[in-house]
Amino acid sequence: MSTYMAKKETVERKWYVIDAAGKPLGKTAVAAANILRGKHRPEFTPHVDCGECVIIINAASAVLTGNKLTQKFYRRHSGYIGGLKEVNYKTLMATKPELAMQLAVKGMLPHNTIGDKSITRLKVFAGESKNCESLKATVVTVD
Repeated sequence: MSTYMAKKETVERKWYVIDAAGKPLGKTAVAAANILRGKHRPEFTPHVDCGECVIIINAASAVLTGNKLTQKFYRRHSGYIGGLKEVNYKTLMATKPELAMQLAVKGMLPHNTIGDKSITRLKVFAGESKNCESLKATVVTVD
């Protein structure tokens, strides 16, 4: 008996919609990362990009549990001396909730070329999206 290995050319991609309204940001990001990676498929192969496409709607309504709104920071560095920029998650969720969700999903993907290709198939919207109906997307529920 031989082991089945998926090939990049034979992978058929579908669209999935995840509604983040009232759900924890981390649990929504885990569900999206698993679909983007393709771990929900029976023919999952670790070295092949066999993931699907994901749309996350209502990212502005996602909740952060505990004291993360006040204690967690999004940090980036320009590379120059004194170039550290910090943004509180309370400010980030108020101004750019799409970025907060995208950063959470990106951190859960592998840090290689497969992860780089997978994150391009993620679309995040702060509110409702109008184009989900035309894609015939499957709705995924997050517990």
